[in-house]
Amino acid sequence: MKKIGILGSTGSIGTQTLDIVRNNKDLQVVALAAGRNVQMLEEQIREFSPAIAVLWEEKAAQEIRVRVADTNTKISCGMEGLLEIAVMEEMDVLVTAVVGMIGIKPTIAAIEGGKIIALANKETLVTAGHLIMPLAAKKKVPIFPVDSEHSAIFQSMHGENRERISKILLTASGGPFRGRSREELKKVTIEDALNHPNWSMGKKITVDSATLVNKGLEVIEAKWLFGVEPEKIQVVVHPQSIIHSMVEYVDGGIMAQLGMPDMKLPIQYALFYPDRRPMEGKRVDFYTLSSLTFEKPDTETFKGLAMAYDAIRLGGSMPTVYNAANERAVSLFLDGKLQFLEIYDLIQGAMEQHKTVLNPSVEEILEAEAQAYEYINARRKV
Repeated sequence: MKKIGILGSTGSIGTQTLDIVRNNKDLQVVALAAGRNVQMLEEQIREFSPAIAVLWEEKAAQEIRVRVADTNTKISCGMEGLLEIAVMEEMDVLVTAVVGMIGIKPTIAAIEGGKIIALANKETLVTAGHLIMPLAAKKKVPIFPVDSEHSAIFQSMHGENRERISKILLTASGGPFRGRSREELKKVTIEDALNHPNWSMGKKITVDSATLVNKGLEVIEAKWLFGVEPEKIQVVVHPQSIIHSMVEYVDGGIMAQLGMPDMKLPIQYALFYPDRRPMEGKRVDFYTLSSLTFEKPDTETFKGLAMAYDAIRLGGSMPTVYNAANERAVSLFLDGKLQFLEIYDLIQGAMEQHKTVLNPSVEEILEAEAQAYEYINARRKV
């Protein structure tokens, strides 16, 4: 029996992880954590009977304590609760699927406690990769990527000598606005941005896909996960989302992982690595698949990707500012307080005014995040 905890259990990755638990009787959920979705978390508690469940907000935690008082599940809240989950003695694997930088401290605590990490929280490596990866190596803790592209890269490296990597080919769907001009992007709506052609994801990550910021975050994450310098990470637009990423080796051979756009595959692979379990779902049919096409990303129009490479080049705390400024700008966009193209302006402005800290501690990372938020709030008079 493999015992797992899920941070972000009511989100897209969290709910799909629970689907996998339902289909694999040797998985047991011992901990759940969510933001503020009391109703869904209550349903999950009653179905999976975790030892502990956490809600980020105290008010929501108080409400769910009353609702599940007839169960044996302990209710905690906030960062204290997440850290309590991270170091649970009976837990084997921590699935980190929360959105935002609140994932950093629990991930560090879990690594310190020797827990296997199934990583779906981009911000952890984007902002603190220089702390996380050396710690994981020191503690001999594996970090298995849950993101589809990074899982594809991981799978394409299986059995290979990583010193023989020539480059990583990180695929991107191009999002809902692929091929549009900046002039056309001035008129797009929230609904337009959330209409992803291939993937069903949360609102924030769907907007990030539209701006190509998500791909920028993935480039930074890949640098840390696989120890590959940014100049060896090439983004390729692949609209069909069948090839999830590729790795080219020094002899010119390219290994790729293909499959239907379905996050359950990388989640399940991370939970059972190196085993592959049967899984229901649609399969790629090469008889009906008409074509696989590839394009160079338009970084002039979709500036989020180019700014990510700038953030990597500057290093230190700059990727934190890139990430935090985007997080705040996307939130304003989803609230109807910002136009789509203004997301780029706010990220660029936040990066330009930031003085980089070269080797930031967790506290300095969180301070850089706060400064980026303050900058955008001042610019938008929030």
